[in-house]
Amino acid sequence: MQRQSSVRVYMHRGGLVGSAYHIVAFPPETAVEALARATSGTVTMAAMGAIFGMATCLSAQAREAPDDPTNYFIGGCASGIFLGARTHSAITGTTACFGLGTLAMFTKIGKKEGWRLTGPPKL
Repeated sequence: MQRQSSVRVYMHRGGLVGSAYHIVAFPPETAVEALARATSGTVTMAAMGAIFGMATCLSAQAREAPDDPTNYFIGGCASGIFLGARTHSAITGTTACFGLGTLAMFTKIGKKEGWRLTGPPKL
């Protein structure tokens, strides 16, 4: 459950930042329109986080391989499919499926193997 909670937190934050950027880049005409845009983006990202967490955990249980990076690919792909359905675009869904799935899989592989992207160099 901890994995799902942390993913949801990051997706909520991503939704809020994305919504704020969208409102600044494309100013709405009314406050109601601004609220609707912010809510829509945040809810979409939160739903993607929940779908990622659920698909990853269900895949891990069904495959009986809890630390396998393939579970993360499946979770990322499920989130991408949701994004494609939300935008009514098969191209967006397919691209997001492969992109998010690959990103999630390499993130898991990197954590397992100790890859570092930031921080001071090891001496």
